[in-house]
Amino acid sequence: MDQNVVIRRDSDIAGNTQSSKHMSDVSSAASQPSSRQPVVRISGLVKRYHEKVAVDHFSLEVGEGEILGLLGPNGSGKTTTLNCLLALLKYDKGDIEIFGKPMDPSAYDIKRDIGVVMQNVAVIDSLSVYENIDFFCGLYIRDKALRKKYVEQAIDFTGLSDYRKYRPKKLSGGLLRRLNIACGIAHHPKLIIFDEPTVAVDPQSRNAILEGIRRLNKEGATIIYTSHYMEEVEELCSRIVIIDNGREVAEGTAAELKASLRNRETITVEVRQISEENLRGIREINHVYDVVQNGGTLVIRCDGGSHNLVHIMNFFMEKNIDFGRISTQLPTLNDVFLEITGKELRD
Repeated sequence: MDQNVVIRRDSDIAGNTQSSKHMSDVSSAASQPSSRQPVVRISGLVKRYHEKVAVDHFSLEVGEGEILGLLGPNGSGKTTTLNCLLALLKYDKGDIEIFGKPMDPSAYDIKRDIGVVMQNVAVIDSLSVYENIDFFCGLYIRDKALRKKYVEQAIDFTGLSDYRKYRPKKLSGGLLRRLNIACGIAHHPKLIIFDEPTVAVDPQSRNAILEGIRRLNKEGATIIYTSHYMEEVEELCSRIVIIDNGREVAEGTAAELKASLRNRETITVEVRQISEENLRGIREINHVYDVVQNGGTLVIRCDGGSHNLVHIMNFFMEKNIDFGRISTQLPTLNDVFLEITGKELRD
């Protein structure tokens, strides 16, 4: 297992607090320690709903300039944690700091620098695109000239220039999502929380949203990103935290998390016939730890190595074994999630 990735099981977690790495260069694939003040610090957070513990001694730090992916199955405590972070929920125990200051419902100076784009679109149907963005930006920016400038920048940023006079009901799902983002980021927040921003949007709008998030990050915003789409998380996030049953169960970059799996490569071969002797020979190939024959398909799993496919093909040719299509698959972030939580990340 890679030394940088942290995997936690239930027996390791109770009462535990997290010591995280931070990103000083978000363009790097590997997480680097940051000497800067963390933008977000959650320590020992506990939230109960009567007898149910929704968040169980959860700790998290998010470094300045980081894009943190926060993943968890339904009911994992992810949304509850975000609501506590935003001081929308009272919690039973723990400490939350944002920008180095304690966060509470009256911390308006902190809230001015936070943008929130939630899964459920929150816009005003009676207002146009321009008016919606102006209204939400006006909650933070009183100067009319500056607000007008920010609204125009948000419209350009989200590609809504041709739709500024449209009412939300006339927008497609993708454009409505873009409007939702524009309303959440128009006031130039330093910390932005994106909760499932690409749900049910067309590919073009999805790509525009993801590119916009990258641009916001390059311009200095620290981002917490949640999604059920693993490819988005892997593409965007400099570090990933997986939460389940209210506890952190894994933390690291996408590469580190995938490297923590035993199964590092799955090779599938179509075979008509193969002897038990040759099956034993395949199992003895270096890094092969599991071989399963399912009808005319052979599934070979490897725990490491960089030339497994070559070694297996050489074996087949040396033994004159007839084979058809052969393919190889590296582990995905979804494989990590499934192994760690025993569940699939689902809507």
